[in-house]
Amino acid sequence: MRKGRLIKEFIKRGEILVSLGAFNAISARIIDQAGIPSVYVTGYGAAANILGKPDIGLLTMTEMVNHIKGIVDVVQGAVIADADTGYGNPLNVQRTVKEYERAGVAAIQLEDQIWPKRCGHMTGKQIIPAEEMVQKIRAAVDARESEDTLIIARTDAIAVEGFEEAARRIKMYHHAGADILFVEAPENLEQLKEIPKLVQGGAFLANMIEGGATPLLTAQELQDMGYAIVIYPISTLYAMTKAVMELVEEVKRSGTTAGMLSRMVSFADFNEIVGLKDFQTLEKQYGLIKE
Repeated sequence: MRKGRLIKEFIKRGEILVSLGAFNAISARIIDQAGIPSVYVTGYGAAANILGKPDIGLLTMTEMVNHIKGIVDVVQGAVIADADTGYGNPLNVQRTVKEYERAGVAAIQLEDQIWPKRCGHMTGKQIIPAEEMVQKIRAAVDARESEDTLIIARTDAIAVEGFEEAARRIKMYHHAGADILFVEAPENLEQLKEIPKLVQGGAFLANMIEGGATPLLTAQELQDMGYAIVIYPISTLYAMTKAVMELVEEVKRSGTTAGMLSRMVSFADFNEIVGLKDFQTLEKQYGLIKE
């Protein structure tokens, strides 16, 4: 079945969908093998993984689609993918939606920043007129081939024009046809509680970023508030970065990685994660290696 239906089923039964951020295919594979039902393809993590640079609108749509394909190929769960601003006007948005949908994305996230955009928890954001974003959402809805491909509409208005403007915009985006609503970077617990009440029956997404503007809550707490989806977009990226930094410091200090072995997966375990045995079976089947 189309993976967007999985998201719809979670929403229908009132169970919050946990979507853990992947910055590359191996992180996505680990998340999926752990039984997490959804993988979130983070633009922030993609910029770091592909370019080693910040999330300030440097990646193109084509680069993101190629990045996404590698992730979709190794997971069974629903992939939610960051599409930034749609990479242009409503016609660009339509091309973006078509390319993301062909890549296997279950839910496509669009935001109302100007292009080039920046991470939603960075300073210096600017937003387009709400009416312009409405046209982008309409174009996205019209472009998708299946109603099971969900459109996520995000507003970054809180940091730019305040909570009331964010509330006004998210209602407009709902009426324009967005399936899932995302108010980025609420600044306190009161705003977090108020957001799911803005649209009766609306499906809202919460973004939990370590060190960001929003208080960190558990998935259960967010479900109790009325959120349908929670994403942890950069947790794996930050964990990996910390681990690599510690490894580098150990090598600089001792001249060996021996002291870090207990904090690594083994050669055998890693090969298991990436599915080496399956490929070895195929190699035997096609005569590439002998029994």
